Amino acid sequence: MVTITGIETKDVRFPTSLDKTGSDAMNAAGDYSAAYCLLKTDSEFTGHGMTFTIGRGNEIVCAAIPLLANRIKGRTLDSLTENWGATWRHLVNDSQLRWIGPEKGVIHLALGAVVNAIWDLWAKTLGKPVWRVVADMTPEEYVRCIDFRYITDAITPEEAIALLKKSAEGKEQRIKDAEASKAVPAYTTSAGWLGYDKAKMQQLLRDTLAEGYRHFKMKVGTSIAADRDRLSIAREIIGYDKGNVLMVDANQVWSVPEAIDWMKQLADFKPWFIEEPTSPDDIYGHGKIREALKEYGIGVATGEMCQNRVVFKQLIQTGAIDVCQIDACRLGGVNEVLAVLLMAAKFGVPIVPHSGGVGLPEYTQHLSTIDYVVVSGKKSVLEYVDHLHEHFEHPSQVKEGYYVTPMEPGYSVQMKEESMREFGFPGVEGSWWKSEEARPILEGEYI
Repeated sequence: MVTITGIETKDVRFPTSLDKTGSDAMNAAGDYSAAYCLLKTDSEFTGHGMTFTIGRGNEIVCAAIPLLANRIKGRTLDSLTENWGATWRHLVNDSQLRWIGPEKGVIHLALGAVVNAIWDLWAKTLGKPVWRVVADMTPEEYVRCIDFRYITDAITPEEAIALLKKSAEGKEQRIKDAEASKAVPAYTTSAGWLGYDKAKMQQLLRDTLAEGYRHFKMKVGTSIAADRDRLSIAREIIGYDKGNVLMVDANQVWSVPEAIDWMKQLADFKPWFIEEPTSPDDIYGHGKIREALKEYGIGVATGEMCQNRVVFKQLIQTGAIDVCQIDACRLGGVNEVLAVLLMAAKFGVPIVPHSGGVGLPEYTQHLSTIDYVVVSGKKSVLEYVDHLHEHFEHPSQVKEGYYVTPMEPGYSVQMKEESMREFGFPGVEGSWWKSEEARPILEGEYI
């Protein structure tokens, strides 16, 4: 029997602000970072979980992780996983912590790291990847993973079980697809960062097109002229063939009227969707944008900053979005993601996870596989950004346009110890953050 004996946190930051990787209209210079949770046990296994941030603020999440994780210290793994829904509610029910973050904000980000570390630990003890752990569940076991509080007006446990039983038709073939790495098609954002110059953008578009990508996402929102210039270059390279799909992402910079007017002026580039056109909390605003852009064939996508299953419930139930973009750690870990997958499937909204950050492709490859194999039964694309994977023991990979399905036990975010040491913040002697290269970031030149 495995017992959790201790918790350790790590603040790991990569200096992506130096080359503008990840730059967009809202976030000009982020340092891709991991607020990391290690669950120590009395066995050979350790649970690894993380939450993604873009630099400053990571230390706040790291401070919150042990406040939550201490609630499971001394518990056996079996006692935590035999009724996952109850465990999840226990973790969010510390009333004093809940006061400063009732299933949102820093507390919820920390919860994601802790919950995902439990799943990683559990999957390792079972000798399976996380997606396979869920695929091997009965519908009843899946449903017991979820806290249905606040969402039964959208989907009940009984409806969820019925949906999962119906989706079980063809499941064995879908498992075979997953095992053959033909379950999760990939799309790329690698060329789309606003901080990249035209030459770099052009080269990356040509490279990714040659590698077999057919879906491309570009950042927008600085000016109409600049956006039209960059999207013209993108379309010149990828063409307008139906097999090559363009998406655009504004990262919340517009008001609702601005979003509508701006996207009408980009409609001739025929984007599939506009991602995060306005405030992530504005359910009504997303619906208004979606209605206005329907005649132009442009959908609306959001979810990267969506705080919890309740906000997703409103976005989905009211028909405010065309594409549901779950995030693996903005939500409170695997369990809350499972709830959103069910609601999206019931209302026919495709899942396209947010995956553009360190560790996120490693996580979301499992979640998209779960959606395809277990829940919706439909293939949908998943974002892939080709950087920082070398820091993980089992990095995500894309071959022939598809994610290579993870088969190693766990949740795939076990970071290499040398990477944790080299990029641990604020760092010890010999770490990158003590070097002269780090000085401009630490002094704020890139912010």
